[in-house]
Amino acid sequence: MYVMKTSGDRRFSHDGQITPYGNIEISPSAGVFNYGQESRKGSLYLRPSLFGSGSVLGIGPGPEYSFIIFASPIGNWYKNGSSAMSLLIQNKVARASLGGTGGIKSITNYAPVFEVVQKAKAQGFADVLFLDAATGKNIEEVSSCNIFIVKGNLISTPALQGTILPGITRRSVIEIALDFGYQVEERDVPVKEVLDVDEVFCTGTAVGITPVASITYQDKKVEYETGEETVSNKSRVNLTGIQTDAMEDKMGWTVKIDQVFPTIDLVCSQVNKACGTCTFEQIFNHPNANQTRVCILTKSCIMIYI
Repeated sequence: MYVMKTSGDRRFSHDGQITPYGNIEISPSAGVFNYGQESRKGSLYLRPSLFGSGSVLGIGPGPEYSFIIFASPIGNWYKNGSSAMSLLIQNKVARASLGGTGGIKSITNYAPVFEVVQKAKAQGFADVLFLDAATGKNIEEVSSCNIFIVKGNLISTPALQGTILPGITRRSVIEIALDFGYQVEERDVPVKEVLDVDEVFCTGTAVGITPVASITYQDKKVEYETGEETVSNKSRVNLTGIQTDAMEDKMGWTVKIDQVFPTIDLVCSQVNKACGTCTFEQIFNHPNANQTRVCILTKSCIMIYI
């Protein structure tokens, strides 16, 4: 885990430290608890997090901010893996509004919708699809991912207007679809149109590319195409092929790492555990796997804390 702090002028000193993954000690009056002041992003799954950790009870910026990066292997967000998901359209609670923080990965976009998502899951749905706050007529985002619709050769996804996360998987799918020869539009997508398309799928770092089997809106359930010949499956195969080096990367997205950071040996020494070359399965079959704290993986084990 990498930790770095800033204060005063909010400039990071770049003198952070790599430490074994563990709990963070923080003041009860830290800015993150009182007025949010936090922003997070994740990428397969290196999770940077920036939050106001300095003590402040009044309204205003925190006197100190902390920046951390931790890493963890993670599977598909939905327990059914690559199986199709069912969504419920929510028209009473908006996820984000214009001028707010909907376009960044902030805690303010998640906590307000936890209750409606939990209620939807209790009814058997995988997640909730939210509508725009301005009109309540256009789809925007699922609570944890971006969304696409397919009609013939046309693929559409809600445009980035400050209320939708500019997901890297979203962008990757758009570029892959254009390479396949599909027409792609980023625009307002009315609910009525969603109920009359061939295919729907979601994208995100944790969800990958997951097909949608059905969407329920005002007690009306609409089912969509799923399977090997769908756009979502072809896109998923292509993207994961590039990510795992099983397919040629014509996009120029991947960067091969030939050398690990020189601080790794020091960290491993601090926890009295040599860092060997092990596969993903071997790590979790390790006799002390229940003590594992962090693994950063490529094709072999770069770092493991036990």
